[in-house]
Amino acid sequence: TYAKMATVSLGFNIDSPRWDQSTFVGRLKHFLNITDPRTVLVPEEELDRAKALVEGCRAGLVPPGSSQDQLLYAKKLYDSAFHPDSGEKMNLVGRMSFQVPGGMAITGCMLQFCRTVPAVVFWQWVNQSFNAFVNYTNRNAASPISLRQIGVAYVTATGAALATAVGLNLYTKRAPPLLARWVPFAAVAAANCVNIPMMRQQEIINGITVTDENNNELGRSRRAAVKGIAQVVLSRITMAAPGMIILPIIMERLEKFTFMQRIRVLHGPLQVLLCGGFLLFMVPAACALFPQRCSLALADLEVELRDSIVAKHGDKVPYVYFNKGL
Repeated sequence: TYAKMATVSLGFNIDSPRWDQSTFVGRLKHFLNITDPRTVLVPEEELDRAKALVEGCRAGLVPPGSSQDQLLYAKKLYDSAFHPDSGEKMNLVGRMSFQVPGGMAITGCMLQFCRTVPAVVFWQWVNQSFNAFVNYTNRNAASPISLRQIGVAYVTATGAALATAVGLNLYTKRAPPLLARWVPFAAVAAANCVNIPMMRQQEIINGITVTDENNNELGRSRRAAVKGIAQVVLSRITMAAPGMIILPIIMERLEKFTFMQRIRVLHGPLQVLLCGGFLLFMVPAACALFPQRCSLALADLEVELRDSIVAKHGDKVPYVYFNKGL
């Protein structure tokens, strides 16, 4: 408890990233750490203790005898389970650390059951429900969204995914089998282009908070929101692409072997496991494509906001910064 804590100088800032976030490799190491799927098994009580430890360390208080490794592990748990804007605990399904176990099961089934319309409809619906949780959980928390807007975003994205999947499924009936296996990826990509902007529409309408380099608030920008959301859309499509494009080619080749034809019942579980292998690397790699603390040049802001910043700070603020979300 805080009553038992003592002021300790550890010579480091717990909120300072362990790896250079200006480079892809540094961001990859960071996200490999916080998207570690093993963290979803950590009990809620331990997550709460990690949050208390991180908040105590921010205040210069840590339990006597705590090591730096313990503090860094607490920060890993905190970053994996709590929202970077609000500090609130995120729902388990929406955490990026759940992307591997959740995504591998759904993606594997979408790829396995892609030949009949009812199966396509069911698994695309499951996938969009999962995506809705993830997109809502990882939005910029400073921009609230109503239940009605969430519902509209969910229905619109699901509709886009189903229309794409069913339409292409019917169109590829006479096409080579491999084309049919790529239909789920086309549907996922189309849905991401709709789901994420719709789920985060308040950010586009009202703008998101932008700050200077020292986190001092400067105002709200719609252009910053558009840039952040566009980067998230590209990241999500990149996250899904290797598994959903390469895995169908692998399965198409494997299924020609006699031993694979004898174990058709295991094709589904095999695709799920292979999807997990792809996602284990692609989740952190896709998250690392762009810095989470995104920047935008002052010249690219809305005229009113730019003029306001110049009037208050002159030429001391060449860039503004904001959390793009995940």
